[in-house]
Amino acid sequence: MEDTLTRDDLIALLPLLILTGTTVLVMLAVAVRRRHIVSAALSFAGLAAAFGSLWIAAAVAPRRVTPLVIIDNYALFYIGLILAASMAFVLLAYGYFETCEVDRDELYILMLVATLGSIVLVASSHLVSLFLGLELLTVSLYGMISYPDTRTLPIEAGLKYLVLAASSAAFLLFGMALVYFVTGTMDFAGIAGAASKAGAGVRWLLWPGMILIITGFGFKLAVAPFHLWTPDVYEGAPAPVTAFVATVSKGAMFAVLIRYFYVSHAYQDEAVWVVFQIIAIASMIGGNVLALLQTNVKRILAYSSIAHLGYLLVAFEAAGASAVQAVTFYLVAYFASLLAAFGVVTVLSRGEHDADSLEDYRGLFWRRPVLAAVFTVSLLSLAGIPVTAGFIGKFYLVAVGAAASLWALIIILVVTSGIGLFYYLRIVAVIYEHVPVSEGQPRFAPADGFVLLLVTGLLLWFGVFPEPLLAFIRRAAGQG
Repeated sequence: MEDTLTRDDLIALLPLLILTGTTVLVMLAVAVRRRHIVSAALSFAGLAAAFGSLWIAAAVAPRRVTPLVIIDNYALFYIGLILAASMAFVLLAYGYFETCEVDRDELYILMLVATLGSIVLVASSHLVSLFLGLELLTVSLYGMISYPDTRTLPIEAGLKYLVLAASSAAFLLFGMALVYFVTGTMDFAGIAGAASKAGAGVRWLLWPGMILIITGFGFKLAVAPFHLWTPDVYEGAPAPVTAFVATVSKGAMFAVLIRYFYVSHAYQDEAVWVVFQIIAIASMIGGNVLALLQTNVKRILAYSSIAHLGYLLVAFEAAGASAVQAVTFYLVAYFASLLAAFGVVTVLSRGEHDADSLEDYRGLFWRRPVLAAVFTVSLLSLAGIPVTAGFIGKFYLVAVGAAASLWALIIILVVTSGIGLFYYLRIVAVIYEHVPVSEGQPRFAPADGFVLLLVTGLLLWFGVFPEPLLAFIRRAAGQG
Protein backbone atom coordinates (compact mmCIF):
# COMPACT_ATOMS: atom_id res chain seq x y z
CA MET A 1 0.00 0.00 0.00
CA GLU A 2 1.44 3.34 -1.06
CA ASP A 3 1.92 6.02 1.59
CA THR A 4 0.84 8.89 -0.68
CA LEU A 5 -2.53 9.47 -2.28
CA THR A 6 -2.69 9.05 -6.02
CA ARG A 7 -4.77 11.01 -8.52
CA ASP A 8 -7.37 8.24 -8.60
CA ASP A 9 -7.51 8.24 -4.80
CA LEU A 10 -8.34 11.95 -4.80
CA ILE A 11 -10.98 11.44 -7.47
CA ALA A 12 -12.54 8.67 -5.39
CA LEU A 13 -12.57 10.97 -2.35
CA LEU A 14 -14.01 13.92 -4.30
CA PRO A 15 -17.43 13.94 -2.56
CA LEU A 16 -15.72 14.00 0.85
CA LEU A 17 -13.27 16.70 -0.24
CA ILE A 18 -16.03 18.92 -1.62
CA LEU A 19 -18.07 18.51 1.55
CA THR A 20 -15.05 19.33 3.72
CA GLY A 21 -14.32 22.42 1.62
CA THR A 22 -17.95 23.51 1.88
CA THR A 23 -17.80 23.25 5.67
CA VAL A 24 -14.73 25.50 5.79
CA LEU A 25 -16.33 27.93 3.32
CA VAL A 26 -19.49 28.26 5.40
CA MET A 27 -17.39 28.79 8.55
CA LEU A 28 -15.46 31.61 6.83
CA ALA A 29 -18.67 33.16 5.50
CA VAL A 30 -20.19 33.15 9.00
CA ALA A 31 -17.01 34.71 10.41
CA VAL A 32 -17.21 37.56 7.89
CA ARG A 33 -20.94 38.23 8.07
CA ARG A 34 -23.91 36.38 9.48
CA ARG A 35 -26.69 35.94 6.94
CA HIS A 36 -29.02 33.01 7.23
CA ILE A 37 -29.80 32.79 3.53
CA VAL A 38 -26.09 32.85 2.60
CA SER A 39 -25.24 30.01 5.01
CA ALA A 40 -28.15 27.93 3.77
CA ALA A 41 -27.39 28.63 0.09
CA LEU A 42 -23.70 27.77 0.44
CA SER A 43 -24.54 24.57 2.31
CA PHE A 44 -27.05 23.49 -0.30
CA ALA A 45 -24.68 24.32 -3.15
CA GLY A 46 -21.86 22.33 -1.52
CA LEU A 47 -24.10 19.32 -0.96
CA ALA A 48 -25.34 19.51 -4.56
CA ALA A 49 -21.75 19.72 -5.86
CA ALA A 50 -20.76 16.70 -3.75
CA PHE A 51 -23.78 14.83 -5.09
CA GLY A 52 -22.82 15.68 -8.65
CA SER A 53 -19.26 14.50 -8.07
CA LEU A 54 -20.48 10.96 -7.36
CA TRP A 55 -20.48 10.22 -11.09
CA ILE A 56 -16.86 11.36 -11.32
CA ALA A 57 -15.87 9.20 -8.33
CA ALA A 58 -17.74 6.24 -9.82
CA ALA A 59 -15.32 6.23 -12.77
CA VAL A 60 -12.51 4.96 -10.50
CA ALA A 61 -14.64 2.76 -8.22
CA PRO A 62 -14.11 0.36 -6.59
CA ARG A 63 -11.01 1.81 -4.98
CA ARG A 64 -9.41 1.20 -1.61
CA VAL A 65 -8.11 4.55 -0.35
CA THR A 66 -5.68 3.67 2.43
CA PRO A 67 -6.68 0.77 4.72
CA LEU A 68 -9.41 2.93 6.25
CA VAL A 69 -11.79 3.78 3.41
CA ILE A 70 -13.19 1.95 0.40
CA ILE A 71 -15.10 3.80 -2.32
CA ASP A 72 -17.20 1.24 -4.18
CA ASN A 73 -20.66 1.32 -5.71
CA TYR A 74 -22.20 0.38 -2.37
CA ALA A 75 -20.58 3.35 -0.63
CA LEU A 76 -21.39 5.73 -3.50
CA PHE A 77 -25.07 4.77 -3.46
CA TYR A 78 -25.41 5.45 0.26
CA ILE A 79 -23.35 8.64 -0.03
CA GLY A 80 -25.83 9.84 -2.65
CA LEU A 81 -28.78 8.92 -0.43
CA ILE A 82 -27.26 10.77 2.54
CA LEU A 83 -26.44 13.87 0.46
CA ALA A 84 -29.97 13.96 -0.98
CA ALA A 85 -31.51 13.76 2.50
CA SER A 86 -29.15 16.49 3.72
CA MET A 87 -30.19 18.78 0.86
CA ALA A 88 -33.82 18.22 1.81
CA PHE A 89 -32.90 19.10 5.40
CA VAL A 90 -31.39 22.44 4.32
CA LEU A 91 -34.54 23.43 2.42
CA LEU A 92 -36.82 22.45 5.30
CA ALA A 93 -34.59 23.96 7.99
CA TYR A 94 -34.33 27.35 6.27
CA GLY A 95 -38.05 28.10 6.54
CA TYR A 96 -38.27 26.62 10.03
CA PHE A 97 -35.37 28.54 11.58
CA GLU A 98 -36.08 31.77 9.68
CA THR A 99 -38.81 32.47 12.24
CA CYS A 100 -36.60 31.66 15.26
CA GLU A 101 -34.90 34.47 17.16
CA VAL A 102 -31.57 32.64 17.47
CA ASP A 103 -28.25 32.46 15.64
CA ARG A 104 -28.89 29.95 12.88
CA ASP A 105 -25.68 29.84 10.87
CA GLU A 106 -23.84 27.36 13.08
CA LEU A 107 -26.62 24.83 12.49
CA TYR A 108 -25.52 24.41 8.87
CA ILE A 109 -21.90 23.94 9.87
CA LEU A 110 -22.93 21.21 12.30
CA MET A 111 -25.11 19.61 9.62
CA LEU A 112 -22.25 19.55 7.10
CA VAL A 113 -19.91 17.93 9.64
CA ALA A 114 -22.59 15.39 10.58
CA THR A 115 -23.11 14.59 6.89
CA LEU A 116 -19.36 14.18 6.44
CA GLY A 117 -19.28 11.79 9.39
CA SER A 118 -22.13 9.79 7.88
CA ILE A 119 -20.27 9.52 4.58
CA VAL A 120 -17.12 8.34 6.35
CA LEU A 121 -19.24 5.69 8.07
CA VAL A 122 -20.68 4.21 4.88
CA ALA A 123 -17.24 4.18 3.24
CA SER A 124 -15.45 2.63 6.23
CA SER A 125 -13.52 -0.61 5.84
CA HIS A 126 -11.69 -0.34 9.18
CA LEU A 127 -12.78 -0.01 12.80
CA VAL A 128 -10.78 3.21 13.20
CA SER A 129 -12.56 5.01 10.34
CA LEU A 130 -15.86 3.61 11.62
CA PHE A 131 -15.30 5.20 15.02
CA LEU A 132 -14.02 8.50 13.57
CA GLY A 133 -17.07 8.78 11.32
CA LEU A 134 -19.36 7.90 14.20
CA GLU A 135 -17.88 10.62 16.42
CA LEU A 136 -18.07 13.23 13.65
CA LEU A 137 -21.73 12.40 13.29
CA THR A 138 -22.74 12.19 16.94
CA VAL A 139 -20.82 15.21 18.28
CA SER A 140 -22.44 17.37 15.60
CA LEU A 141 -25.87 15.99 16.44
CA TYR A 142 -25.53 17.15 20.06
CA GLY A 143 -25.64 20.76 18.88
CA MET A 144 -28.22 20.21 16.15
CA ILE A 145 -30.68 18.57 18.53
CA SER A 146 -30.26 21.41 21.04
CA TYR A 147 -31.31 24.10 18.53
CA PRO A 148 -32.78 26.52 19.38
CA ASP A 149 -31.22 27.02 22.81
CA THR A 150 -34.06 29.28 23.96
CA ARG A 151 -36.37 26.29 24.44
CA THR A 152 -36.31 23.74 27.25
CA LEU A 153 -37.17 20.59 25.28
CA PRO A 154 -34.32 20.82 22.74
CA ILE A 155 -31.76 21.29 25.52
CA GLU A 156 -33.16 18.30 27.39
CA ALA A 157 -33.17 16.22 24.20
CA GLY A 158 -29.57 17.19 23.48
CA LEU A 159 -28.44 16.12 26.94
CA LYS A 160 -30.26 12.80 26.67
CA TYR A 161 -28.74 12.17 23.26
CA LEU A 162 -25.33 12.95 24.75
CA VAL A 163 -25.81 10.22 27.36
CA LEU A 164 -27.01 7.75 24.72
CA ALA A 165 -24.12 8.52 22.37
CA ALA A 166 -21.54 8.32 25.15
CA SER A 167 -22.90 4.92 26.18
CA SER A 168 -22.81 3.78 22.57
CA ALA A 169 -19.20 4.89 22.14
CA ALA A 170 -18.13 3.18 25.37
CA PHE A 171 -19.64 -0.19 24.39
CA LEU A 172 -18.32 0.10 20.86
CA LEU A 173 -14.76 0.93 21.90
CA PHE A 174 -14.60 -1.85 24.47
CA GLY A 175 -15.91 -4.32 21.91
CA MET A 176 -13.39 -3.13 19.30
CA ALA A 177 -10.58 -3.52 21.83
CA LEU A 178 -11.53 -7.14 22.51
CA VAL A 179 -11.82 -7.94 18.80
CA TYR A 180 -8.41 -6.35 18.16
CA PHE A 181 -6.89 -8.27 21.09
CA VAL A 182 -8.10 -11.56 19.60
CA THR A 183 -7.43 -10.89 15.89
CA GLY A 184 -4.59 -8.35 15.90
CA THR A 185 -6.31 -6.34 13.16
CA MET A 186 -9.06 -3.73 12.80
CA ASP A 187 -9.59 -4.23 9.09
CA PHE A 188 -13.06 -5.63 8.35
CA ALA A 189 -11.79 -8.19 5.86
CA GLY A 190 -8.78 -9.11 8.01
CA ILE A 191 -10.91 -9.86 11.07
CA ALA A 192 -12.54 -12.88 9.39
CA GLY A 193 -9.28 -14.67 8.63
CA ALA A 194 -7.52 -13.69 11.83
CA ALA A 195 -10.41 -14.86 14.03
CA SER A 196 -10.24 -18.38 12.61
CA LYS A 197 -6.49 -18.55 13.32
CA ALA A 198 -6.64 -17.14 16.86
CA GLY A 199 -5.54 -19.37 19.68
CA ALA A 200 -8.10 -21.15 21.82
CA GLY A 201 -6.93 -19.24 24.90
CA VAL A 202 -8.11 -15.88 23.53
CA ARG A 203 -10.75 -16.85 20.96
CA TRP A 204 -13.45 -16.93 23.64
CA LEU A 205 -13.04 -13.13 24.00
CA LEU A 206 -14.27 -12.63 20.44
CA TRP A 207 -17.88 -13.38 21.31
CA PRO A 208 -18.20 -10.80 24.15
CA GLY A 209 -16.38 -8.33 21.89
CA MET A 210 -19.01 -8.84 19.20
CA ILE A 211 -21.83 -8.50 21.74
CA LEU A 212 -20.40 -5.18 22.92
CA ILE A 213 -20.12 -3.95 19.33
CA ILE A 214 -23.72 -4.99 18.69
CA THR A 215 -24.73 -3.08 21.82
CA GLY A 216 -22.96 0.03 20.50
CA PHE A 217 -24.73 -0.29 17.18
CA GLY A 218 -27.99 -0.92 19.02
CA PHE A 219 -27.79 2.38 20.88
CA LYS A 220 -27.00 4.29 17.68
CA LEU A 221 -29.79 2.62 15.71
CA ALA A 222 -32.18 2.98 18.68
CA VAL A 223 -33.45 -0.58 18.35
CA ALA A 224 -35.02 -2.39 21.30
CA PRO A 225 -33.95 -2.80 24.04
CA PHE A 226 -31.46 0.06 23.47
CA HIS A 227 -34.09 2.70 22.62
CA LEU A 228 -33.95 4.50 26.00
CA TRP A 229 -34.86 8.22 25.58
CA THR A 230 -35.04 7.96 21.80
CA PRO A 231 -38.71 9.13 21.72
CA ASP A 232 -37.72 12.01 24.03
CA VAL A 233 -34.98 13.02 21.59
CA TYR A 234 -37.39 12.89 18.64
CA GLU A 235 -39.96 14.94 20.54
CA GLY A 236 -37.52 17.54 21.86
CA ALA A 237 -35.42 18.14 18.75
CA PRO A 238 -36.63 20.69 16.18
CA ALA A 239 -38.72 19.01 13.49
CA PRO A 240 -36.18 19.24 10.61
CA VAL A 241 -33.40 18.00 12.90
CA THR A 242 -35.57 15.06 13.94
CA ALA A 243 -35.95 14.21 10.25
CA PHE A 244 -32.15 14.35 9.85
CA VAL A 245 -31.57 12.08 12.85
CA ALA A 246 -34.22 9.60 11.74
CA THR A 247 -32.90 9.34 8.17
CA VAL A 248 -29.24 10.29 7.71
CA SER A 249 -28.00 9.04 11.09
CA LYS A 250 -29.92 5.75 11.02
CA GLY A 251 -29.22 5.08 7.34
CA ALA A 252 -25.47 5.57 7.74
CA MET A 253 -25.34 3.30 10.76
CA PHE A 254 -27.28 0.52 9.06
CA ALA A 255 -25.09 0.76 5.96
CA VAL A 256 -21.90 0.31 7.99
CA LEU A 257 -23.58 -2.42 10.08
CA ILE A 258 -24.11 -4.47 6.92
CA ARG A 259 -20.59 -3.89 5.65
CA TYR A 260 -18.90 -4.73 8.94
CA PHE A 261 -20.84 -7.88 9.81
CA TYR A 262 -20.89 -9.22 6.25
CA VAL A 263 -17.28 -8.47 5.30
CA SER A 264 -15.91 -9.72 8.65
CA HIS A 265 -18.23 -12.78 8.46
CA ALA A 266 -19.29 -12.05 12.03
CA TYR A 267 -22.93 -12.65 11.08
CA GLN A 268 -22.08 -16.33 10.49
CA ASP A 269 -21.49 -16.79 14.21
CA GLU A 270 -24.61 -18.53 15.53
CA ALA A 271 -24.57 -16.55 18.79
CA VAL A 272 -24.41 -13.23 16.89
CA TRP A 273 -27.23 -14.40 14.61
CA VAL A 274 -29.41 -15.24 17.62
CA VAL A 275 -28.71 -11.87 19.26
CA PHE A 276 -29.81 -10.01 16.12
CA GLN A 277 -32.90 -12.19 15.93
CA ILE A 278 -33.85 -11.26 19.50
CA ILE A 279 -33.25 -7.57 18.75
CA ALA A 280 -35.40 -7.77 15.60
CA ILE A 281 -38.29 -9.41 17.46
CA ALA A 282 -38.08 -6.98 20.39
CA SER A 283 -37.94 -3.98 18.04
CA MET A 284 -40.90 -5.05 15.90
CA ILE A 285 -43.11 -5.88 18.89
CA GLY A 286 -41.94 -3.15 21.26
CA GLY A 287 -41.89 -0.34 18.69
CA ASN A 288 -45.39 -1.01 17.40
CA VAL A 289 -47.03 -1.71 20.76
CA LEU A 290 -45.53 1.36 22.43
CA ALA A 291 -46.55 3.55 19.48
CA LEU A 292 -50.18 2.59 20.15
CA LEU A 293 -50.00 4.38 23.52
CA GLN A 294 -48.82 7.74 22.15
CA THR A 295 -50.74 10.90 21.33
CA ASN A 296 -47.70 12.90 20.23
CA VAL A 297 -47.02 12.59 16.48
CA LYS A 298 -43.23 12.82 16.83
CA ARG A 299 -43.23 10.13 19.53
CA ILE A 300 -45.44 7.92 17.35
CA LEU A 301 -42.94 8.27 14.50
CA ALA A 302 -40.08 7.62 16.94
CA TYR A 303 -41.51 4.33 18.14
CA SER A 304 -42.46 3.35 14.60
CA SER A 305 -38.85 3.95 13.51
CA ILE A 306 -37.79 1.35 16.10
CA ALA A 307 -40.19 -1.10 14.47
CA HIS A 308 -38.94 -0.27 10.97
CA LEU A 309 -35.36 -0.98 11.97
CA GLY A 310 -36.60 -4.31 13.30
CA TYR A 311 -38.07 -5.01 9.86
CA LEU A 312 -34.71 -4.22 8.29
CA LEU A 313 -33.00 -6.70 10.61
CA VAL A 314 -35.20 -9.45 9.14
CA ALA A 315 -33.49 -8.96 5.77
CA PHE A 316 -30.13 -8.52 7.49
CA GLU A 317 -30.60 -11.95 9.08
CA ALA A 318 -31.24 -13.46 5.64
CA ALA A 319 -27.78 -12.32 4.44
CA GLY A 320 -26.54 -12.41 0.86
CA ALA A 321 -26.75 -10.02 -2.09
CA SER A 322 -30.56 -10.11 -2.16
CA ALA A 323 -30.67 -9.05 1.49
CA VAL A 324 -28.43 -6.05 0.81
CA GLN A 325 -30.65 -5.02 -2.10
CA ALA A 326 -33.82 -5.42 -0.02
CA VAL A 327 -32.40 -3.34 2.83
CA THR A 328 -31.24 -0.65 0.40
CA PHE A 329 -34.63 -0.35 -1.32
CA TYR A 330 -36.42 -0.25 2.03
CA LEU A 331 -34.09 2.48 3.28
CA VAL A 332 -34.83 4.59 0.20
CA ALA A 333 -38.56 4.25 0.87
CA TYR A 334 -38.00 4.88 4.58
CA PHE A 335 -35.97 8.05 3.89
CA ALA A 336 -38.63 9.44 1.55
CA SER A 337 -41.50 8.55 3.89
CA LEU A 338 -39.94 10.17 6.96
CA LEU A 339 -38.77 13.25 5.07
CA ALA A 340 -42.35 13.75 3.87
CA ALA A 341 -43.84 13.13 7.32
CA PHE A 342 -41.43 15.34 9.23
CA GLY A 343 -41.54 17.85 6.39
CA VAL A 344 -45.25 18.36 7.10
CA VAL A 345 -44.50 18.67 10.82
CA THR A 346 -41.81 21.24 9.97
CA VAL A 347 -44.11 23.35 7.78
CA LEU A 348 -46.80 23.43 10.46
CA SER A 349 -44.27 24.20 13.21
CA ARG A 350 -43.87 27.93 13.25
CA GLY A 351 -43.34 29.65 16.59
CA GLU A 352 -42.20 28.44 19.99
CA HIS A 353 -43.56 24.88 19.77
CA ASP A 354 -43.55 22.17 17.15
CA ALA A 355 -46.84 20.89 15.77
CA ASP A 356 -46.46 17.49 17.36
CA SER A 357 -49.81 16.94 19.06
CA LEU A 358 -52.61 15.03 17.34
CA GLU A 359 -54.81 18.08 17.94
CA ASP A 360 -52.55 20.12 15.65
CA TYR A 361 -53.60 17.85 12.77
CA ARG A 362 -57.30 17.63 13.47
CA GLY A 363 -59.12 18.68 10.31
CA LEU A 364 -55.85 19.39 8.48
CA PHE A 365 -57.41 18.35 5.16
CA TRP A 366 -59.96 21.15 5.38
CA ARG A 367 -57.32 23.73 6.22
CA ARG A 368 -54.28 22.59 4.19
CA PRO A 369 -55.33 19.90 1.69
CA VAL A 370 -51.90 19.60 0.04
CA LEU A 371 -50.14 19.03 3.36
CA ALA A 372 -52.85 16.54 4.35
CA ALA A 373 -52.30 14.60 1.11
CA VAL A 374 -48.53 14.54 1.58
CA PHE A 375 -48.83 13.40 5.19
CA THR A 376 -51.36 10.73 4.22
CA VAL A 377 -49.11 9.27 1.51
CA SER A 378 -46.13 9.23 3.88
CA LEU A 379 -48.10 7.46 6.62
CA LEU A 380 -49.53 4.92 4.18
CA SER A 381 -46.02 4.23 2.90
CA LEU A 382 -44.75 3.69 6.44
CA ALA A 383 -47.70 1.34 7.01
CA GLY A 384 -46.83 -0.61 3.85
CA ILE A 385 -50.05 0.08 1.92
CA PRO A 386 -50.00 -0.80 -1.82
CA VAL A 387 -49.21 1.83 -4.46
CA THR A 388 -46.50 3.27 -2.20
CA ALA A 389 -42.79 2.55 -2.08
CA GLY A 390 -43.18 1.35 1.51
CA PHE A 391 -45.33 -1.57 0.33
CA ILE A 392 -42.76 -2.67 -2.26
CA GLY A 393 -39.99 -2.35 0.31
CA LYS A 394 -41.84 -4.42 2.90
CA PHE A 395 -42.79 -7.02 0.29
CA TYR A 396 -39.11 -7.28 -0.70
CA LEU A 397 -38.12 -7.80 2.95
CA VAL A 398 -40.68 -10.59 3.33
CA ALA A 399 -39.54 -12.24 0.09
CA VAL A 400 -35.89 -12.22 1.19
CA GLY A 401 -36.82 -13.56 4.62
CA ALA A 402 -38.92 -16.32 3.07
CA ALA A 403 -36.05 -17.32 0.78
CA ALA A 404 -33.92 -17.77 3.91
CA SER A 405 -36.75 -19.64 5.74
CA LEU A 406 -36.98 -17.03 8.52
CA TRP A 407 -40.62 -17.91 9.07
CA ALA A 408 -40.85 -16.86 12.73
CA LEU A 409 -39.48 -13.40 11.92
CA ILE A 410 -41.76 -13.06 8.90
CA ILE A 411 -44.86 -13.92 10.92
CA ILE A 412 -43.94 -11.35 13.57
CA LEU A 413 -43.23 -8.77 10.83
CA VAL A 414 -46.68 -9.29 9.28
CA VAL A 415 -48.55 -9.28 12.60
CA THR A 416 -46.78 -6.20 13.96
CA SER A 417 -47.26 -4.39 10.64
CA GLY A 418 -50.98 -4.91 11.18
CA ILE A 419 -50.63 -3.31 14.61
CA GLY A 420 -48.74 -0.43 13.07
CA LEU A 421 -51.54 0.13 10.57
CA PHE A 422 -53.84 1.07 13.46
CA TYR A 423 -51.83 4.03 14.77
CA TYR A 424 -51.00 5.31 11.28
CA LEU A 425 -54.69 5.26 10.34
CA ARG A 426 -55.53 6.96 13.62
CA ILE A 427 -53.49 9.95 12.49
CA VAL A 428 -55.11 9.81 9.04
CA ALA A 429 -58.58 9.79 10.64
CA VAL A 430 -57.70 12.89 12.65
CA ILE A 431 -56.41 14.63 9.52
CA TYR A 432 -59.69 14.14 7.63
CA GLU A 433 -62.03 14.86 10.55
CA HIS A 434 -64.39 17.67 9.60
CA VAL A 435 -63.92 20.77 11.76
CA PRO A 436 -64.71 24.48 11.27
CA VAL A 437 -62.05 26.13 9.13
CA SER A 438 -60.56 29.50 10.03
CA GLU A 439 -59.68 31.96 7.29
CA GLY A 440 -56.22 33.14 6.33
CA GLN A 441 -54.18 29.96 6.59
CA PRO A 442 -50.48 30.80 5.98
CA ARG A 443 -48.82 29.51 2.79
CA PHE A 444 -45.68 27.42 3.02
CA ALA A 445 -42.42 28.44 1.39
CA PRO A 446 -41.63 27.28 -2.18
CA ALA A 447 -38.60 25.33 -0.93
CA ASP A 448 -40.78 23.41 1.53
CA GLY A 449 -43.33 22.69 -1.16
CA PHE A 450 -40.63 21.46 -3.55
CA VAL A 451 -39.27 18.97 -0.99
CA LEU A 452 -42.69 17.68 0.02
CA LEU A 453 -43.98 17.24 -3.51
CA LEU A 454 -40.74 15.64 -4.68
CA VAL A 455 -40.56 12.99 -1.96
CA THR A 456 -44.30 12.31 -2.24
CA GLY A 457 -43.93 11.85 -5.98
CA LEU A 458 -41.04 9.44 -5.43
CA LEU A 459 -43.07 7.42 -2.92
CA LEU A 460 -45.88 6.98 -5.43
CA TRP A 461 -43.62 6.49 -8.47
CA PHE A 462 -41.51 3.79 -6.83
CA GLY A 463 -44.68 2.21 -5.46
CA VAL A 464 -46.07 1.80 -8.98
CA PHE A 465 -42.86 1.44 -11.02
CA PRO A 466 -40.20 0.06 -8.64
CA GLU A 467 -38.16 -1.82 -11.25
CA PRO A 468 -35.92 1.11 -12.36
CA LEU A 469 -34.85 1.72 -8.77
CA LEU A 470 -34.47 -2.00 -8.09
CA ALA A 471 -32.30 -2.40 -11.18
CA PHE A 472 -30.15 0.55 -10.13
CA ILE A 473 -29.79 -0.87 -6.63
CA ARG A 474 -28.77 -4.27 -8.02
CA ARG A 475 -25.92 -2.58 -9.90
CA ALA A 476 -24.98 -0.05 -7.23
CA ALA A 477 -25.38 -2.04 -4.03
CA GLY A 478 -24.16 -5.31 -5.40
CA GLN A 479 -20.73 -4.75 -3.91
CA GLY A 480 -22.11 -4.49 -0.37
